[in-house]
Amino acid sequence: MARLVGINHIALEVGDVDDALAWYGRFFEFELRGRAGPRMAFIDMGDQFIALAAGRSQPGDESRHFGLVVDDKEAARAALLEAGVAVRASGSLDFDDPWGNHVQVVDYRDIQFTKTAAVLNAMGLDGLGKTDAAQREIRERGLGG
Repeated sequence: MARLVGINHIALEVGDVDDALAWYGRFFEFELRGRAGPRMAFIDMGDQFIALAAGRSQPGDESRHFGLVVDDKEAARAALLEAGVAVRASGSLDFDDPWGNHVQVVDYRDIQFTKTAAVLNAMGLDGLGKTDAAQREIRERGLGG
């Protein structure tokens, strides 16, 4: 039996890849890893990525979602609010993209998920630490630090 060790990528269906790159680019800084023709693009997140695929046909998701980890959740919230995207003024940060994908945004500092120092360095995020609560959770789970 194989043990789960992480997520390599998320495949996200959108209506149009160029529109999705422009829409997500209004709220998040990212690097485009590459494209596979006009119907697929890959957004880097350090050692993970999102694959955007054109052709979403199903209705919007009400409870199924995915979570993105960012270096500054409140900066993402401010950008979303400024663009008129429906999000709460504080607390959890959830939104639906124009194609019905439900997204949750969490701050790296607040969660047990970690990236290696080398990956953080390559992403220009040296010194991005963890809150005391996140550090405690990491220790309690026997994951380090």
